[in-house]
Amino acid sequence: MTDIQNEKFNKISFHFREILIALNLDLTDKNLADTHNRVAKLFLEMFQGLEEGSEPLVTTFPNVEKYSSMVFVKDIPFYSMCAHHFVPFYGKAHIGYIPKDRILGISKLARILEFYAKRPQVQERLTEQCVDYLWTSLQPLGAIAVIEAHHLCMEMRGVKKPGSLTVTSAIRGCFEDKAVREEFLDLLDRPSW
Repeated sequence: MTDIQNEKFNKISFHFREILIALNLDLTDKNLADTHNRVAKLFLEMFQGLEEGSEPLVTTFPNVEKYSSMVFVKDIPFYSMCAHHFVPFYGKAHIGYIPKDRILGISKLARILEFYAKRPQVQERLTEQCVDYLWTSLQPLGAIAVIEAHHLCMEMRGVKKPGSLTVTSAIRGCFEDKAVREEFLDLLDRPSW
């Protein structure tokens, strides 16, 4: 761990221990004795997207083949933390683009999602950030993201509706055309292998 990460770890650990004490929990219980340290480690991992320099390196390549059809990855699993309640939300994302002059390695779509998911987040912003990143760095003809997620803040507290699914989308460029957008959505509905 770097000095900065170590400092963050110690602060999170200390303050989470104080939360456990405020809840009047028995910290001599072997199941709780080291919980504050485990939570600190978890938070450092869950919020890696906030670390300076953690942005994914997305190498693009010239589109020498002049490929001009849709490229996308569907069912990319992700986990994030609700910025409002600090409980997880999780699901799958479908991210794609139609290239112009540049293409990128297909795994980079998942890396972009992972980068933005690793921070306190709201699903709407996460969806927009994925598309904005593609739109800015790749300058494609179009970019799209559809994210489907379960929010534990909605399933286990408040309205308490387990199994509910929140769907968000963001589009840029040629995906604003209904026919192009419908092609993407039709391909999402096809069964996976």
